Amino acid sequence: MHRLYDFLRRHPTGVDSFWAFLLFAFTALAATEEHGASTRQTAVLLVTTVTLSVVVALRRRAPVQMLFLAIASGIAQLAGDVQGQPADLAMLAIVYTVAAGPVRWASRVALVGGLAAPVLFILRWPAEPEGPGKSLLSLAFLTAPFLLAWVLGDSMRTRRAYWAQLEERAAQLEKDREQQARMAVTAERARIARELHDVVAHNVSVMVVQADGAAYVLDSSPDQAKQALETISGTGRQALAEMRRLLGVLRTEEGGAEGGEYVPQPDVEQIGDLVEQVRGAGLPVEYEVEGAPRPLPSGVELTAYRIVQEALTNTRKHGGPEAGASVRLTYFDDGLGLLVEDDGRGAQHELYEAGGADGKGHGLIGMRERVGMVGGTLDAGPRPGGGFRISVLLPVKPGGR
Repeated sequence: MHRLYDFLRRHPTGVDSFWAFLLFAFTALAATEEHGASTRQTAVLLVTTVTLSVVVALRRRAPVQMLFLAIASGIAQLAGDVQGQPADLAMLAIVYTVAAGPVRWASRVALVGGLAAPVLFILRWPAEPEGPGKSLLSLAFLTAPFLLAWVLGDSMRTRRAYWAQLEERAAQLEKDREQQARMAVTAERARIARELHDVVAHNVSVMVVQADGAAYVLDSSPDQAKQALETISGTGRQALAEMRRLLGVLRTEEGGAEGGEYVPQPDVEQIGDLVEQVRGAGLPVEYEVEGAPRPLPSGVELTAYRIVQEALTNTRKHGGPEAGASVRLTYFDDGLGLLVEDDGRGAQHELYEAGGADGKGHGLIGMRERVGMVGGTLDAGPRPGGGFRISVLLPVKPGGR
């Protein structure tokens, strides 16, 4: 049944042609039962039946032209003294079609023609004298179908225009949402680039200090010089790894910090301080560390800190006044796991389905960018018992800091 409906929708002219054939056949059958018609009346009847059948068949393909063809058929019937035929139903169909179309002047012509047709019919073929009341009743009876057809068509036009406006607005909103998401990703990547730039700059500054110290004690204290060179080597490898990740993921030019001295970014050890700050702001937070803490690459530590910071910020914004949160940090052999949960009101489905949103609409988008930058995975969504959860796994290559 559904396939048949789709087929009929794809072939409207074919459907109209079918109804036109039935209308022609029914009119021809009714004409054969009538007697006493002159040759002229029969010719007019035949011509108008054909033209009105064409009107039905092509009413959706050329509505304005078919409207004037129907008007011409009506005039021909008046002139040829063809009082009425079943094919005249085509006039109701074309009035509806034109009223439902976008050509407003044609719709007004259809309305005027529909209201004038019953008046002309009564004037051309007046009934036996039965009083003005009977005439008015007959006029109302003949006018009602034309008026109803026009009202239904105009209502359909209004409905179509309304749905078209809604679809256009939805498309524009979707386009704006995609643009805002792209802008959010670009802004977040720029911020990540600046932070990683500071990390690399900090590592380079450490290397410079250690190199100066090694050069100073190279002759007097070879052991200290050796230790300084080892520090330089490890710090250099870390800086190179961060820089490769920066260039490989962002692939954009990012300028340096604007003035001031480069300072190291937050790391995993400062998550405890962050939790205390959030507690001081009135949000109860449970903090737990599992596994043996160890140094991690600066990019991983910075990502972990920012994820916890963003997650707790979202809890404060969206969780409600009675919400509480928990943060669990787990050290694995090959990575770092984060689990941030709250028991608040949670977030709307669209906020995490397409990337997520914070107060500005793009919090989880930034989280995914950060996690993806270090090769990790992020899972965010509502908890079964209420609230929201964010689970993150950040991989760490063996032997790297």
